[in-house]
Amino acid sequence: MAAERLVVVGGDAAGMSAASQARRLKGPGELEIVAFERGHFTSYSACGIPYWVGGQVAGRDELVARTPQEHRARGIDLRTRTEVLELDLPGRRVRARDLDGGEEYWTGWDKLVLATGARPVRPKLPGIGAHGVHGVQSLDDGQRLMTFLESQEGLERTEGRRAVVVGAGYIGVEMAEALVHRGFEVTVLHRGPQPMATLDPDMGGLVHAAMNAMGIVTVSGAEVVKILTDEEGRARAVATASGEEYPADVVVLGIGVEPRTALARAAGLPLGESGGLLTDLSMRVRGHEDVWAGGDCVEVLDLVAGRTRHIPLGTHANKHGQVIGSGAGGGYATFPGVVGTAVSKVCDLEIARTGLREKDALAAGLRFVTATIRSTNTAGYYPGAAEMTVKMLAERRTGRLLGVQIVGGAGSAKRVDVAAVALTAGMTVEQVVSLDLGYAPPFSPVWDPVLVAARKAVSAVRSAGV
Repeated sequence: MAAERLVVVGGDAAGMSAASQARRLKGPGELEIVAFERGHFTSYSACGIPYWVGGQVAGRDELVARTPQEHRARGIDLRTRTEVLELDLPGRRVRARDLDGGEEYWTGWDKLVLATGARPVRPKLPGIGAHGVHGVQSLDDGQRLMTFLESQEGLERTEGRRAVVVGAGYIGVEMAEALVHRGFEVTVLHRGPQPMATLDPDMGGLVHAAMNAMGIVTVSGAEVVKILTDEEGRARAVATASGEEYPADVVVLGIGVEPRTALARAAGLPLGESGGLLTDLSMRVRGHEDVWAGGDCVEVLDLVAGRTRHIPLGTHANKHGQVIGSGAGGGYATFPGVVGTAVSKVCDLEIARTGLREKDALAAGLRFVTATIRSTNTAGYYPGAAEMTVKMLAERRTGRLLGVQIVGGAGSAKRVDVAAVALTAGMTVEQVVSLDLGYAPPFSPVWDPVLVAARKAVSAVRSAGV
């Protein structure tokens, strides 16, 4: 019998994890694997790009977990710089174009994996395509930014230069820090009441204050309307609706990302509210037995809210790939969903969240109480103790834990993992209080801050009654 053919569209975390797992289960004689990647790189950490830009990571190649050559050596026909233009589902084939040579051709498939990722949001503004305006979603994006910064045409000498970051989510905040490390004077413009919209505004206010203390000018409620350019078409400033102009030698877009699903939409595949592909627990696209999807192009089940959401994270993408590769390779695995855990930092400030924010809980129709406490990351008397703020949401009446947000010094962010486990297990805040967590003065107060927040949340639930 001829080998089946698995076609993978997208060569980063989800796509190549799926291809690699399928190859572990079936050899080339049983399963031919063809993978298409529009960029130059595969299996890389996009999350590490800000640290490369900021100089904490020495070079681009350190972000690459497995090169195209390494994938090919494992029996995967990986075609970089090749973009898939069309999905023909009835004909079970894809149309691709070699971006360097221009050749277009069709490739048939028995099984198909869509791992097309996400793309940076680029609002349709005058000047958005100007030289010096950069998004940083892919490693190719990061390389273009680094080439610009390091070239004579760009900003070889960055001391005293000005950078404007548009957006204050994870990407925006991390890129602001990276540019500070490079010697830029950094201004962050964002539309929300506080940076880090993944947090509630009161917790985002802590991030705002810390950024300003670090010398990052953070402007809330700023609606960008235009990128101003010079006579040569280079970005020179960012204009807002209020009439302010913020000078810029480089502009970085950190507005967020959206699922890259134009191919799927054109082929009539099912999409959710955010535009992400909808799959079942085995990551098969709903209604299509031999088509899988994973990574930043899909919506995932939020186990707390009980509905699908677009949560683009490399942790999820790699797990999706393992599940998909198992199914495509003849095995079995499922991806049950997520609780929305994410961590980040800006200079010395650590930021974490899991579960629902207040507006998420309201949108899900939940009645809830909140509890916020301030503590330290170690015993207060231990040298170097740093402040930490923990906010907890609990369902009114039942006391079920709904979400946790943490902002603080070193050792704060990873405490959110305790809350993530509690959320996944469906624990109440009263049960969280009873958790037997590790204690020693260098690591925690006698009462860990998460437990203190849970204890306060228990009181709030009891006070609220029915």
